[in-house]
Amino acid sequence: MSFPRTTVGGISLPRIVIGSNWLLGYSHTGHAADLFIKDIHSAVEANIAVIGAFLDHGIDAIMGPFSSSPEAKDLLFRVRDKLGKKLILIDTPVINVDDTEQARREAREVIKTSAEIGSSFCLIHHYSCEQLVNKNKKIIDRIPQYLEMIREFGMKPGLSAHMPEIVEFCDLNEYDVETYIQIFNCLGFLMQVEVESVIRIIHDAKKPVMTIKPMAAGRITPYVGLTFNWNVLREKDLITLGCLSRYEVEEDVEISLAALEKRLPELEGRSSPAKQSIIR
Repeated sequence: MSFPRTTVGGISLPRIVIGSNWLLGYSHTGHAADLFIKDIHSAVEANIAVIGAFLDHGIDAIMGPFSSSPEAKDLLFRVRDKLGKKLILIDTPVINVDDTEQARREAREVIKTSAEIGSSFCLIHHYSCEQLVNKNKKIIDRIPQYLEMIREFGMKPGLSAHMPEIVEFCDLNEYDVETYIQIFNCLGFLMQVEVESVIRIIHDAKKPVMTIKPMAAGRITPYVGLTFNWNVLREKDLITLGCLSRYEVEEDVEISLAALEKRLPELEGRSSPAKQSIIR
């Protein structure tokens, strides 16, 4: 069964997007956890196992800073060469947003690289776009020129947000975006305002929202995190999901399908050295 899909900027996307943090070593936990991830995914076979498991469910879109991170670009090229299958790229590049001609040339080169590696979407990384947010004026200063560059190179533009105001300011000023990335999880992890406010922002958004960190980087169990998000997001919104192994992919996809179908997921119980029938 292929995972349900939605349409963003005229492009069909699975409602689950493959996340790259748990392939690249960004644990949001600590240096030891980062190294653990990198050790596991230093071999392309480990990358293939995870991304291949997603593809088995028709989940063919992947998000990451591919054009501005050498590690992410290397991962992408290694996986594509081995898999021989098309992946829809949602690039989240870090660009130089200084107000100088040299900085604009540098930003343009990164955006050009995004197009050259085959990105369908170019969503400017929160590190870059949040430098331009003016809360007093409720604008994102000079952002239209970068969105225009993305259009010029034939990609769908958007912004990545840790600040929820970015979604609101995009709509308020009618910036040329097709989607936005927004952190959303029931724990409120890395969210700058409470869960109740962010879900209202998502529901009011004019375009589909690609949510990230549904399990708060491992602080929430998959059943709790995914069941909550699927039950409060709109049908056109997406969840970006990072997994360390193909087993996690299978489990998370089943939990997600069960949440969408309003049923209990069919999962194996947790292991225990003194497991009893009442313990699942």
